Amino acid sequence: MNKDTLTESRSKTTGKSDEHPNLWIERFFNRRCCITFLTGCYSCHWQYREWEKTELGSCCCAWKEQFFYMCLVVAFVLSVIFLFVWVETSNEYNGFDWVVYLGAKRWFLWSIFMLSIAGILTAYTSLLLLLSFFLLWERIELYLHTCHKVFIFLVILLCSFLLYVLNHYWTDKWLIAGLSLQIFAPFLHLSLITVMILLSWPLAICVAHLESEVRIRRYRMAGYEHEVLETCNIFTRLKALQIAAGLSFLIILLCLYLMPLGIYSPCILKKENLGPKPTFFGHRGAPMLAPENTMMSFEKAVEHGASGLETDVYLSYDEVPFLMHDYDLSRTTNIREVLPSAAFNHTATFNWTFLSTLNAGQWFIKHKPFFGMKPLSEADKRRASNQSIPSLAELLELAKNEKKFVIFDLFGPPPKHPLRNTFVRRVVKVILDSNIEQRLIFWLPGYDRDYVRFKAPGFQHVGRLRTLEELAKENMTIVNVDYKRLFYRRMVRQYQAAKIHINMYIVNEPWLFSLAWCNRIDSVTTDNIQVLNQLSHPLFFMTPGFYTFIWLFMVIASAIIIGIVFYYHWVKELKKERWLKDATSASADVVSKNLPKGESEIQGALQLPKKPPARVVRSPWTPEVHYESSARSGKNPPGTSHSAQAPNERPVPFKNTVKPLMLTENFQHTQTPIREPSSETTLPTLKEDELGGAFTEESHAKTDQKTPVSDSSAGSYEPLDGTIPTISDNMSLKQE
Repeated sequence: MNKDTLTESRSKTTGKSDEHPNLWIERFFNRRCCITFLTGCYSCHWQYREWEKTELGSCCCAWKEQFFYMCLVVAFVLSVIFLFVWVETSNEYNGFDWVVYLGAKRWFLWSIFMLSIAGILTAYTSLLLLLSFFLLWERIELYLHTCHKVFIFLVILLCSFLLYVLNHYWTDKWLIAGLSLQIFAPFLHLSLITVMILLSWPLAICVAHLESEVRIRRYRMAGYEHEVLETCNIFTRLKALQIAAGLSFLIILLCLYLMPLGIYSPCILKKENLGPKPTFFGHRGAPMLAPENTMMSFEKAVEHGASGLETDVYLSYDEVPFLMHDYDLSRTTNIREVLPSAAFNHTATFNWTFLSTLNAGQWFIKHKPFFGMKPLSEADKRRASNQSIPSLAELLELAKNEKKFVIFDLFGPPPKHPLRNTFVRRVVKVILDSNIEQRLIFWLPGYDRDYVRFKAPGFQHVGRLRTLEELAKENMTIVNVDYKRLFYRRMVRQYQAAKIHINMYIVNEPWLFSLAWCNRIDSVTTDNIQVLNQLSHPLFFMTPGFYTFIWLFMVIASAIIIGIVFYYHWVKELKKERWLKDATSASADVVSKNLPKGESEIQGALQLPKKPPARVVRSPWTPEVHYESSARSGKNPPGTSHSAQAPNERPVPFKNTVKPLMLTENFQHTQTPIREPSSETTLPTLKEDELGGAFTEESHAKTDQKTPVSDSSAGSYEPLDGTIPTISDNMSLKQE
C-alpha cells in the first residue's frame, strides 16, 4: 500500500481531512528542526539530512573528535572553577578594582567585567556539552566545528592563565572557597541530591534501553551459535556501558547519602549556642552610601547602627592629621582638574590649606565605586558632591558626641617630611586635645607603643595576628584579623578561650557575615553596613535536628523516586520487548499459512542468516513469474524466477492474452493432442538456483492427486478443462 492510499485510509478511519497534518508528521517535523538546530550549533551543518546513527556500544566519533571532546570537558571544568572562585570572591571586588586602578590610573568595575567573562566562558562550554549530549542521545556522530575547536583552546588558555594569576598573587583567595563550602555545604548536599533525581530519568531510559537491546539481540540470535560467538563483543560492550553508567550513578548517590557524616558547618548548631550578633565598624564610614572618608560617610554609618568608625590617617606637610586612604589624591578628589601636574604626588606632600579646598565627593557620583549601589536621592547627591577632605579632629568630634569607637591605620610620612620620625606623637596629641574618652580609641598602629601607653594609658591597643603569648606580653585583649582566618578554626577557638575580642575585616557579603556570626565573632569591619544591619538571624542557619530530618527525608524520598523512575522505564522496555516478540510470532503465523515449511520472513526482518529454503513449485501462468522474468536483464535463462526478490519498479499490470481452449463441432485439432493427465504426468522441473528454492513434498502430493496447478494471486490462469499446459505452451506464453 503506497503512502497516498495509507493517508486516505487513515483519513477515512479517523474522519479527518488531509488538510490537517497528522501527529506523527508534526513529531517528525519537530524532530527535523531539533536535529538541524543541534547539528547547526555544534557542527555548523544547518541543512537537514538523514544522519547515520552510530551503533549502540560502539564509539561515538573518530579519535580526533574524541580528543576535542575531552578538551571541551577540560575547558568546561576550568571555566566552572574560575567562575566559582570569582563569584565567591565577590567580597573582594572593590579591592580588586582599586588594585587595577593603581596600575591603570583609570577607575572601572573590572571585577564585574571579569565576572561577565567567567560567566560567558562557562555558558559557552556548557552549551556545547549540552548539545553534544543531545547528539549522543540521538546517536549522531559528533563533529565539532573548527571555530569551536579554536575557541575551546582559547578558553583553556585563558582560564589557566587567570587561575595561575589568582594562585600566584592572591593565594589566600582559595581560602574563600573553603569558607563558602562551610556554610553552603548542607544546602549544596540537598541540591545535589535533587540534581541526581533529575538525572535519574534520562539515565533510567538509557540503562533500560541498553538492557532491552541486549535481550532483543539475544532473542534474534537464538539458535545461531556461530553468529552469537561473533557478536559477543557487542554484548560485552553494551553490558559494560550499562554497568558503567548505572554503577557510577549508584556510587555517587551513595556518597551523597553519606555526605552529612563528613560535613562541618558552623551554622548547624542549637539556638542556645548561637552567639550575639557581631557589632559593626564602618569601613571608611558607609562607602556605599556616601564618598569614603568623608563626614557624610561617617554620619551615614552612625545612622545605620555602627558601633565604631574605621579610617586611614595621613599627616599633611604642615602637620595636620587628615583622612585619606590612597597614596595620591587622583582617585577621590578633583586634583586632576585643579592641579594636574601634582595629581600623582604623595598625599602627605600637600599643605592642609590646599587639601581642605579639594572636592572629595564628585568622583562618587560619577564612578559609583560599588556594583549594585542603590541610587541616591537628590538631596544626598547634592550633599555628596560638596564633600571635602576631613581632618582627624572632625572625626574625633563626631565619635565623642555619638560615643563611637574609633580605629584607624596610621601611615608614616615620606622622607624629608617634618614629622618623619615624630608623626605618632603628633597624632596622640591631637587625640588627647579632642577630649574624647580614651577607651573609645582602638589603637592599631604598631609604632612607638611604649610612648602611647605612657601618654594615653586608656587607649585599647589592638594587635594583629599574633600568638596568645605575644598578646599577653603586650597586654592586648583585642585582635584585628582578616576574615579568611576563619578557615583556621583552631586559632579562633584559642582566642575565644582566652577572652580575646576578635574584629574581622572586611566583611561585606551577608553569607560571610552569617559565618562570622555563627563563629561567635565579636565585631566586623564592613562597607555594607546598611544591608548587614538588617539581618536578624544568620543566613543558612539550622538546628542539628532539623538538618537530620531534612537529610533523612531527602534520602528516603529520592530513593523512592529514583526507584520508581527506573522501574517505570524498565517495565516500559520489557513491554516493548514482549510486543516485538508477539509481533514476531504473529508474523510467523501469517507466513506459515502462505509459505508452509518455507523460509521464515521473520528471519529476513531480523537480518539473520537464512537457512536453506525448501523448493516450492510455482505456476508459470502467474503474473509474478511474468514480472520477474521481464525484470531480469537476460543473465538468467528464460523461464526462471527468484521468488525471494520483488521487482524494484512498480510492474505494469499483467493482461492475460491467452484464451481458454473451447471444443466446438467445427474445430479440428491440428496441434499436438492434449494428453490426459495421469499419475506419471509431472511438471517440468526447473533448476534449484533458478527458482531460488526446493520442491516441497506438498507440491508433489498435489501433482500425484492430478489436480491442476493454480495460484491464488490475481491474474493467474487456470485451464477450463482441468488439463496441465505443456512446455511448448509455456514457452509460447513467454514469447507473447
